[in-house]
Amino acid sequence: MKLYFHPLSGHAHRAALFLSLLSVPHTLNPVDLAAGEHKRPDYLAINAFGEVPVLDDDGVIIADSLAILVYLARKFGSAHWLPTDPVAEAHVQRWLSVAAGKVAYGACAARLITVFGASFNAEEVIARAHATLAVMETTLATQRWLAGDSTPTIADIALYSYTERAPEGNVDLSAYPNVQRWLRQVEALPGFLPFQRTRAGLEA
Repeated sequence: MKLYFHPLSGHAHRAALFLSLLSVPHTLNPVDLAAGEHKRPDYLAINAFGEVPVLDDDGVIIADSLAILVYLARKFGSAHWLPTDPVAEAHVQRWLSVAAGKVAYGACAARLITVFGASFNAEEVIARAHATLAVMETTLATQRWLAGDSTPTIADIALYSYTERAPEGNVDLSAYPNVQRWLRQVEALPGFLPFQRTRAGLEA
């Protein structure tokens, strides 16, 4: 199994983290974004959007970080990672939608400005990040994990990377003690894989 990734991509880190938590044997294939490897024909053949990550499971190609989490949970994971109970699964899917929308255009976008030089409106995306963090903080005041109280799910994996590295995008986490507790819980899971840090934003 191969994971095409970039070490500073939170999307790629989600997939690499989950592979590590599941103890699934795999190799990491770095994609040089600066050199444009993700826009070359051979890479576009496995992901037409030219993005990382991409999972190659012996010829089965899964593109998109959240799709990879779902695939790995169903194929290799214990049932708690992606429950089949309709209500429990809906709670997980809700947070996957948050990861794809509010996080992508909030904490992720804020970090893209400082780490990759993206041209988003910093004030707007930082405000969006704090609005999302406020909901996470309230949710985590009454339960241990984002989608429920008993066990982690892929919802926690989907939101961890960009939340933990939000300070690199000038998003201060100090007002969110429940979120910080949750981050430490994820980091305490067996097989945890840290996300590479950069000296950017509040981390400079």
